[in-house]
Amino acid sequence: MNHVFKTTGLTAMALLLSPALALAHPGHGMESAAAGFMHPLTGWDHLLVMLAVGMWAGRLGGAARWQLPLTFVLVMLVGALAGMAGLTLPAMETGIAASVMAIGLLIALQVVVKPIWQVSLVALFALLHGLAHGTELAAHAAWAVLPAMLAATSLLHVAGLLLTSRGMALPARLQAAAGGVIALAGSWMLFA
Repeated sequence: MNHVFKTTGLTAMALLLSPALALAHPGHGMESAAAGFMHPLTGWDHLLVMLAVGMWAGRLGGAARWQLPLTFVLVMLVGALAGMAGLTLPAMETGIAASVMAIGLLIALQVVVKPIWQVSLVALFALLHGLAHGTELAAHAAWAVLPAMLAATSLLHVAGLLLTSRGMALPARLQAAAGGVIALAGSWMLFA
């Protein structure tokens, strides 16, 4: 039975990682809830960081399993609202790419940090992603798009958690390898 869960998890991960290559900013149509839902699934930076947050939370266990995903969703919402109001940060795209690389390294190297730093890092990553989303949403039907985007974000966190949960957890070496791949993708985004 565990083999079935692991196979299902690997298949789900392969499907999640198969959208068309595209960095998420800017240029996506953001005019509907469907577009908002697909946005995190079709931008590699978003897809990888959201999956990685779930994986890292699952690896850490305990309260981190709910604290990190919840922090990401809530702070991303705040960041999106701030971005819609016109707030931007210099080098936001660089920070987003760095967030992908950093979370991948945390998984690959099996880094354990104090809970306050776990939450702080995830909040920083979420703020960057939220600001970028909000900047895009300012010119669109944000109130239709944003809830769908947050729902897809939550589902990606759950997918990451499932990949590290007891019932269908990938072996620790595969989790670390996945973190390494995420870190490499982040470094490619950062330096390409």
